[in-house]
Amino acid sequence: MKSEYQSIGTGSYTLKNVRLETGFEYDDKEVVRTKTALFCIEIEAGRIKAVRPNDVHSKGIDAKEFLMLPAFKDMHVHLDKTLYGLPWQALSPKRKTVKDMITYEQEIIPELLKTSVERAEQLISLLQGYGTSFARTHFNIDPTSGLKSLENLEKALEHKKDFFKAELVAFPQHGLYYTDSAPLMKEAAALKTVDFIGGLDPYSIDGSIEKVIDFTVQLALDNQKGIDIHLHEVGESGIKTINYLIDKVIENPQLKRKTFVSHAFALGHLSLKETEHIAERLAMAEVGIASSVPFRGTIMPIPTLKEYGVNVLIGNDNVQDYWSTFGSGNMLQKANLIAELYGYETELELSRTLEFATQNILPLDEKGTQQWPKGDDEADVVFVDASCSAEAVARISEVKGFMAQGNLLWKED
Repeated sequence: MKSEYQSIGTGSYTLKNVRLETGFEYDDKEVVRTKTALFCIEIEAGRIKAVRPNDVHSKGIDAKEFLMLPAFKDMHVHLDKTLYGLPWQALSPKRKTVKDMITYEQEIIPELLKTSVERAEQLISLLQGYGTSFARTHFNIDPTSGLKSLENLEKALEHKKDFFKAELVAFPQHGLYYTDSAPLMKEAAALKTVDFIGGLDPYSIDGSIEKVIDFTVQLALDNQKGIDIHLHEVGESGIKTINYLIDKVIENPQLKRKTFVSHAFALGHLSLKETEHIAERLAMAEVGIASSVPFRGTIMPIPTLKEYGVNVLIGNDNVQDYWSTFGSGNMLQKANLIAELYGYETELELSRTLEFATQNILPLDEKGTQQWPKGDDEADVVFVDASCSAEAVARISEVKGFMAQGNLLWKED
């Protein structure tokens, strides 16, 4: 963690002067304000033991009336190959295609692996500083990396385990068959620490949608894993890949709620009718979309996907690496970008947009009834300098402290 944060709470303890949202204020049925009040929060064994009325005379840790929100989750990031921690480097104009990038990775990975543990730890610290305590991270599986990217990532996560957790996606960045990665993927899939089987543009990289998806699905079934594939392809091949994956999930219902398409840029190039049709199919098969926002002029149909009940996850994707110059690591900024991009401007809309940073956990439901936090909830929270979640999203409010598994870090004044 950055040196500006210090550990001030572990085990069992109480927080006082914690600001929580309690409801909405209305003007002619329109939400115009979010109500809050101060509370005491009891923490025990990594969970919220109790939420009770505030007692200013309590001996608990003073939260200084900062707003407590659910901790943030980054659901698509590459912790294993960031340039963060190295000298600044903008994106090169020479490499324009995924295959260009594969060739480049084959050149630089051997050197980058020498420092990937330290750089992954630095990137985790950056995410933590913005209130993120959980991530779904992809790691390279390819003939150049072997299993070394995974091994180094696991070392970094072990060093950060008290304040950060992750689920791991084995990602054949160089294609399953474009390079000889299929045997390595089988080896990685058998490991207990791996949670998802990844994939990459089956048609444009490996030349076959069916062969690649069939392999990926069978690998997931054989090893009881989820699926999370990268799909940058647009047009017919992109939509065909999504529909074929949906069909495979319908055939194998144990993959429902465990299968995701990352990026899925093809969805950003459809008519409204076409979007609604595939959104309905995604929702029916319970196949989710993991998206980074924004992405080079491609406006993803997130509102339509949500309307049809598709599980939409958001992540930073590449944080200052050789794939992208951008990426702050700030999930609250991602929620802010979504609000601005899709016109979520009212108090109610902004409060709902927080779900993209917290991955569907909100303090208040649509009617303003308090639904978080409750006794026995996980003690993963963030404290921000804001009066309510709507303000936090609109102003990308500063994180003052965060708690992961009941362990509290606080920013020094």
